[in-house]
Amino acid sequence: MNSRLYNEEALEWLVSADQAGERLDKFVTDSLDDPAISRTQVQEWIKGGAAQVDGKIAKANYKVAEGDRVALLIPEPEDAAIVPEAIPLDILYEDADLIVVNKPRGMVVHPAPGHSSGTLVNALMHHCRDLSGINGMIRPGIVHRIDKDTTGLLMAAKNDLAHVSLAEQLKEHSVTRKYIALAHGNLPHDQGTVDAPIGRDAYDRKLFAVTDRNSRHAVTHFVVLERLGDYTLVELQLETGRTHQIRVHMKYIGHPLAGDPVYGRNKTVALNGQALHAAVLGFTHPRSGERLQFSVPLPDDFEHVLNSLRLR
Repeated sequence: MNSRLYNEEALEWLVSADQAGERLDKFVTDSLDDPAISRTQVQEWIKGGAAQVDGKIAKANYKVAEGDRVALLIPEPEDAAIVPEAIPLDILYEDADLIVVNKPRGMVVHPAPGHSSGTLVNALMHHCRDLSGINGMIRPGIVHRIDKDTTGLLMAAKNDLAHVSLAEQLKEHSVTRKYIALAHGNLPHDQGTVDAPIGRDAYDRKLFAVTDRNSRHAVTHFVVLERLGDYTLVELQLETGRTHQIRVHMKYIGHPLAGDPVYGRNKTVALNGQALHAAVLGFTHPRSGERLQFSVPLPDDFEHVLNSLRLR
């Protein structure tokens, strides 16, 4: 399945053979790949004329066919004003085009149901005079995301030139994204690659799983850094960037992340969330062409867990 941003807030997908015959509302919901957007919400958008198939407005019960081009123009919410909040930011780099921050554990990246304030976007709106409008009023400047309880590096765009460039680099896999994670068990190999497609879980659409149906290509590379008894510290490099990719891939190979409340095990470590840290972020500056790379150390709670395991 292929998707692209072709207007400020319009998304377009090409229907594949295995998706043929699905209702339009289900196809769009699955394609959006966002647990915060319900099928009911998608149906409301379609009812309002927001969806087109091959350039013509279609209904929610339309059965998509292989080769159909499905377009969705996500309407701006009527009450979409984001309140800037004076939330401290750990800024590693900032100029007129972009900003790189070190996100703490527990901070949601952008407003969503149940998280209308206290997000990174609220903080950025207070700190920055302007942000790119490509992702709309709810996600201004947001080029990529990390989960609420994942810590580490995130970049945001201050203008559309920067946003388009950074998004294209992500699409071309030229952005360096390295994570440090603590996984359950003792990985049998010192390094390896997980190449397994990810899509919505067949039993719970809020979750994701390795599946061949309605899935997207996903690749994660890993290197073992340290073996700690029943746990393994690993460095992971993303080639693609699917929702929950590292967490899903590590569960798939039988080594879920320690502390992961969704994809992990009951017996875990003393962390409020998964032991996953976005440690390295590198990209080409959208205006100067200079290659930039940033790194941040593990947060204190993660280091404390590692030190405790080393003393066993």
